[in-house]
Amino acid sequence: MAFQQPVTTQPQFSAYPQRGEWETGLMDCCNDCGVCLCGSFCFICLGCQVAADMNECCLCGTSVAMRTLYRTKYNIPGSILNDAVTTMCCPWCSLCQLKRDINIRKSQNRFW
Repeated sequence: MAFQQPVTTQPQFSAYPQRGEWETGLMDCCNDCGVCLCGSFCFICLGCQVAADMNECCLCGTSVAMRTLYRTKYNIPGSILNDAVTTMCCPWCSLCQLKRDINIRKSQNRFW
């Protein structure tokens, strides 16, 4: 009978996800032209889609709070101030980036 090495360490589960990044940059509209067109011509509709994806009120989709919620959920570096400036200076780019990120994470089964 062969000697079995005893287990000395157990697999660890962390309640905190590893540090993440945005899947696309703020100005990467060409990565998903459909999202870019929807954001350009029907901004409110895209905001409602984002809110629905995140199980939030349709009126919240374009808000700083929604971007901050998403960023903290996926442990993406940044701050509320950064989210506010991004959302206020370029709301279309901010919302399109959020929707592209959701779509990519959904396609990779990493959206929760």
